[in-house]
Amino acid sequence: MFALAACEDFDSDFRGFGGGFNTTSAAQKATEPRPAPDNRGILSYPGYQVAVARRGDTVSSVAARIGLPESELAARNSVPPGAPLNAGAVLLLPRRVAEPSPATGAVTSGPIRPPEQVDVAVLADNAISRAEGTITPATTPTRKQQTGQEPIRHVVKSGETAYSVSRLYGVSVKALDDWNGLDDKLTLRVGQTLLIPPEAPTRPAATTVTKPGAGTATPTPPSASTPLPKDEPAAQTRTAEAKPAPGTPDSPDLGKQATSASASSSRFASPVQGNIIRAFSAKSNGIDIGAPAGTAVKAADAGTVAAITQSTDKVPILLVRHAGGLFTVYANVDGVSVAKGDKVSKGQTIAKVRAGNPSFLHFEVRNGTKAVDPSGYLP
Repeated sequence: MFALAACEDFDSDFRGFGGGFNTTSAAQKATEPRPAPDNRGILSYPGYQVAVARRGDTVSSVAARIGLPESELAARNSVPPGAPLNAGAVLLLPRRVAEPSPATGAVTSGPIRPPEQVDVAVLADNAISRAEGTITPATTPTRKQQTGQEPIRHVVKSGETAYSVSRLYGVSVKALDDWNGLDDKLTLRVGQTLLIPPEAPTRPAATTVTKPGAGTATPTPPSASTPLPKDEPAAQTRTAEAKPAPGTPDSPDLGKQATSASASSSRFASPVQGNIIRAFSAKSNGIDIGAPAGTAVKAADAGTVAAITQSTDKVPILLVRHAGGLFTVYANVDGVSVAKGDKVSKGQTIAKVRAGNPSFLHFEVRNGTKAVDPSGYLP
């Protein structure tokens, strides 16, 4: 025991000692594999970027390849300038560099996002790139777009080992090694930033089909044990309806606020009339406007249909190019009534709001490929 304790990287976890009962695997989560970096070695997430080292790389060669000062890169990762790096080691960037794109060997432009955020943002980016001639159908990569959760970052403290960090987050040492390119001894350095492998998405459990009459017992109807409330006059019922708390601001209604096209100084017209149920953010890239299913979706301005594509759920996404390098994106629609290349006028019906709970239109404004807040363009 004392001899073992004298070892440099001694780990006090005895669950696997002697081949006995071991609970390690039961406590570990299945994790995602690390995505492939672009040609520069860049892995980009919304919150940060890292550079992945190649065989024979040093801090100097990585810094030169990605265009950052070596001193900044070394200081951010608590490693001496010029130090050799293991193949697959990750270095946290002190600031963002150009996003991965088809020009740097990535499938699409922009950071890696969760699957649920990729559809509209990535497809719109691709469609805009094709419309601007950056990529063409003949040169568009056929590889599947990389998606994934943004890994947690862990800064190594004195006394920590790969084993203690893996137990802290419930991941395997192998997964931690695969994501961070550790050496054969799994050596960690104080101040090093580790990427914690994200948990792999779980598949829904299979539904058990039961025979008629063999399922859950039928509950007793409330009216069988408790009398129904007395009928109230319609006027009294309306008076008793719930009211918003005092001081609660009303949701903006684009229908009531909109002015006529001739009287408005706004660049775009509202594509549908309704309340904004989701505001613009870096994650949403646009706004969601609540509207009944089947509501006509209208072009926000005159332009040309640059692309019509589909999400992974086969839901159409329309992209219209306007003057001044602006694009508008219309998602969560069906009943598309235009085709790629069609000229559309301001206010022309181009689709309908898709049924849903709630039903809404997702609307984006893009200046090139950059998403901007639509509220600055709408009445």
